[in-house]
Amino acid sequence: MERILLVEDDAIIASGLVYALEQAGYGVVHAKDIKSARDETEVFDLAILDVGLPDGTGFDLVEGLKGKGTSIIFLTAVDDEGNIIKAFEGGAEDYVTKPFRLGELMARVKAVLRRRGGQVDSMNLGQVTVNPVEGKAYIGTVPLELTALEYRLLLTFTNNKNQILAREQILSQIWDSAGIFVEDNTLTVYIKRLRDKLGTAANIETVRGMGYRANDN
Repeated sequence: MERILLVEDDAIIASGLVYALEQAGYGVVHAKDIKSARDETEVFDLAILDVGLPDGTGFDLVEGLKGKGTSIIFLTAVDDEGNIIKAFEGGAEDYVTKPFRLGELMARVKAVLRRRGGQVDSMNLGQVTVNPVEGKAYIGTVPLELTALEYRLLLTFTNNKNQILAREQILSQIWDSAGIFVEDNTLTVYIKRLRDKLGTAANIETVRGMGYRANDN
């Protein structure tokens, strides 16, 4: 099991992220400040660091984490070019600004962890290619015009292809960072819209009484 250190002082954001990451099969340790993070003795595969913390900044943790071979994603409300450059020059693999889409962040987490294993960034579902780093999807070389919610749905299905997903699982994966959940009946509408846009390039089937399954053929 891949291990993730989440350093985030906002309790609401942290609880939502811990739940989503654990549901995706990761082992997660949450630290609310730099001191708590430094008290952790285990080696992590990935650290998700908030920049603004009560006792310093996420940058203060980079050297120690990189020295242990930990990959880093910064998660912050500070959308400042100087900080972004500082993050990447310090060795961060990604930089995500708040408010963020949970599905996109999860895809970026998976992309960073795949790179650690020497895997490519793009993912396929049937004839559809999803590039979570770009935040785009294609049928062949033709870009798919998707809304933010449709894109999050596609990421969820692509990350869990050939598996039956209950509606509750899908709803938890497309949870909005502001705490707004998509209503159950609205999910049906958006899945239909996504199917229409995918056409025959990918098959999202309804499994009666259980949920949905995106097939990779």
